[in-house]
Amino acid sequence: MNTAIEVQDLGVRFRRNRRGRRSFKDLFAGSERRSRPGEFWALRGVSFSVQQGESIGVVGRNGQGKSTLLRLVAGVLLADEGTVTVNGGVAPLIEITGGFVGDLSVRENVRLTAGLHGMSRAEISRRYDDIISFAELADFEDTPYKHLSNGMKVRLAFSVVSQLDEPILLVDEVLAVGDKAFREKCYKRIDELLSEGRTLFFVSHNERDLRRFCTRGLYLDKGSLVLDASIAEVLDRYNGDAS
Repeated sequence: MNTAIEVQDLGVRFRRNRRGRRSFKDLFAGSERRSRPGEFWALRGVSFSVQQGESIGVVGRNGQGKSTLLRLVAGVLLADEGTVTVNGGVAPLIEITGGFVGDLSVRENVRLTAGLHGMSRAEISRRYDDIISFAELADFEDTPYKHLSNGMKVRLAFSVVSQLDEPILLVDEVLAVGDKAFREKCYKRIDELLSEGRTLFFVSHNERDLRRFCTRGLYLDKGSLVLDASIAEVLDRYNGDAS
């Protein structure tokens, strides 16, 4: 089995405020690794690997580095320490309504967003009807995106991204939104993608979803990896610490 994601001694730091901002020289010097006043490490010393076809659930309290880790894997953030190696493209189901243009129609946004995710014009044309059908927006194709409800926007975004052929799925609480019927459609779609051998990296507070989709878990606390084990063991430990 080949490695899909390799993380070694990963660390990333942020500012609590604008004071203590690193200079342009600091960003490129590479030698300064101490935290300056007003900075903190969101993640540090995190190492793990994910094999192709694995389903990984990431758990932890709010503010412990889960979403930061997902964004590092997605390439949205850059590490201050260590490395993240991703072998294959990613389908990022994170902040999925980002990138859509309010004044463009649903039809135009589908073509724009799918293209930005790497779909060719031929692929977009071939999958367009499926995207609109899944999102249940056949009556709104020429409606400006800004006039859609929040639920419609989420349906459209999920529908576009879930049509990508990338081997790695990055999911961050996207299943927590939408009505019950749409969530069930999302569940079935993710089941289909996993049955194709996709790799899942899933951040969630929903224990039911984690147990449904994941076989292995990573437990983050205060920016460190506390436990890497089966999802059942990780949830037991997390729930025990929270009680």
